[in-house]
Amino acid sequence: MHAGERCVIIGNGPSLRETNLGLLRHEYTFGLNRIYMMFEELGFETTFHVVINRYVVEQCADEFRNINAPLFTTAPNRGFLDGAANTAYLNLIVGLWPYFSRDAARGVWEGYTVTYVAMQLAYYMGFSEVVLVGVDHRFAVSGKPNQLVESTGPDASHFDPRYFPKGFKWQLPDLENSAVAYTLARKAFEDDGRRIVDATVNGALTIFPKVSLEEALVR
Repeated sequence: MHAGERCVIIGNGPSLRETNLGLLRHEYTFGLNRIYMMFEELGFETTFHVVINRYVVEQCADEFRNINAPLFTTAPNRGFLDGAANTAYLNLIVGLWPYFSRDAARGVWEGYTVTYVAMQLAYYMGFSEVVLVGVDHRFAVSGKPNQLVESTGPDASHFDPRYFPKGFKWQLPDLENSAVAYTLARKAFEDDGRRIVDATVNGALTIFPKVSLEEALVR
């Protein structure tokens, strides 16, 4: 479908504020979770949108219903979004750990992060190169991975302090297991002659080759 083409996966980290996102206006882009909070400022919307966390979907269902791009979520979220237009419900692959799905039509492995699901979708769609931005791989809060918590105030872990406002329920990140998933993604792409590069400004992720966004988009 997109063989020989490039896409950009836009994370939600604070580094987006240091990234020239205007360069992405004419790129294929995957937006994640609440990136739509930035659309008005950007002046464009992402090509695709991905959200998998049930707590994010449940609390922001009306906003996801208003996404114009094709929306990808997982089958367990159907009850929150049932009837939403232009929405694909992906089957979850369970019982395999870790796993990279080369056929998202059959199912995806969550990999502890929505970014990983976007990588599997990009692979399935045939993109030859994936560029990451805003995937900071660090959070301003700490605690037990995957623990459900409630936001207590301004959000310092994302690009907007209103991202997870006071009272918002969310799960703490599992950075260690996310890195395991990312390692699988790198291998899957490289085994097929494709690649993922990381153009996140000052990101903490070390799995993928580092490039500047300007350099990545020249290729």
